[in-house]
Amino acid sequence: MKRRQFIALAASSFALLAAGPALADALANIESTKTIRVAVPQDFPPFGSVGSDMKPVGYDVDMANLIGEKLGVKVELVPVTSANRIPYLQTNKVDLVISSLGKNPDREKVIDFTDAYAPFFNGVFGPDDVTAAKAEDLAGKSVGVTRGAVEDLELTKIAPATTDIKRYEDNNGTISAFLSGQVDLVATGNVVAAAILARNPPKKPEIKFLIKNSPCSIGLNKNEPALLEKVNTIIADARKSGELNAIAQKWLGADLPAEF
Repeated sequence: MKRRQFIALAASSFALLAAGPALADALANIESTKTIRVAVPQDFPPFGSVGSDMKPVGYDVDMANLIGEKLGVKVELVPVTSANRIPYLQTNKVDLVISSLGKNPDREKVIDFTDAYAPFFNGVFGPDDVTAAKAEDLAGKSVGVTRGAVEDLELTKIAPATTDIKRYEDNNGTISAFLSGQVDLVATGNVVAAAILARNPPKKPEIKFLIKNSPCSIGLNKNEPALLEKVNTIIADARKSGELNAIAQKWLGADLPAEF
């Protein structure tokens, strides 16, 4: 090799090394492999659990399958826990985390979030014949709540002094109090309300008003703008088409909130 050619080749190689490895594009990789790996919960119904056929089922599982369908790729479901769902994303074991994940400042430092895809909130629920559109309407009524829960702390701040707040030691006690008529209303999470509805009781809990709102978003790695935009588009289209509402009806037993 001539000296001039050698110097040119060396300079070219050095420039490539200095530039560092090319950044991977998650969406391009998903489209190339025809597979999307999604972390889903396995122990948090109705968002995710193991069905009678030992396969994952739930709101988050249906959402993962919807995204895979819209992308035209195979969905590889990866069961996770609350503790390892973000580490699985950061170590490239999954492309997305769909696991009842709420935004907070600490999480937003390490991963990105899509728009909300599922409601997750604490509120006051009751039968259709009880009116309670706001905290002031709780005056003179009895409300069951799980002792020390977020809804207990928040309700104590906003309920009128004449509200009879009855505290129970766990969610099962709160549910039983509502179903047996010991209280007029119940303050709990929408997931617990869905669990009550699953029993098909004669007295069904309908949402009266929100106490604290923390909707679920999908987690993905930082610096993946193409994947973020694509998933947000799928979520927005699913809202418009009614597909997202159908998933909420199926697993939560209620329509998406009007302000969702």
